[in-house]
Amino acid sequence: MMDESRSGRQPASGDIATVGADTPITLGQFVKLAGIASTGGEAKQAIGLGLVRVNGQVETRRGRKLSINDIVEVGDRRARLAPRSEATALTGL
Repeated sequence: MMDESRSGRQPASGDIATVGADTPITLGQFVKLAGIASTGGEAKQAIGLGLVRVNGQVETRRGRKLSINDIVEVGDRRARLAPRSEATALTGL
């Protein structure tokens, strides 16, 4: 479900996608922005069911504020929060 337009390619299983965003951003917003979930409802459900990990720890609070370099995982999908400027430099977008 990762959004290819964000990184220019579909990350292989186990790769960490770098997703740029303005902070603060909530876990629910980031899961959707990173393409881990296609809708806000899907993100809410995954978080509520305990399927989402932040920095290796299960997180069930959709409103949790993420920090730069936090790594969010759902199954084999992983994404790292980076400053928007860093992600833009990496992708050229």
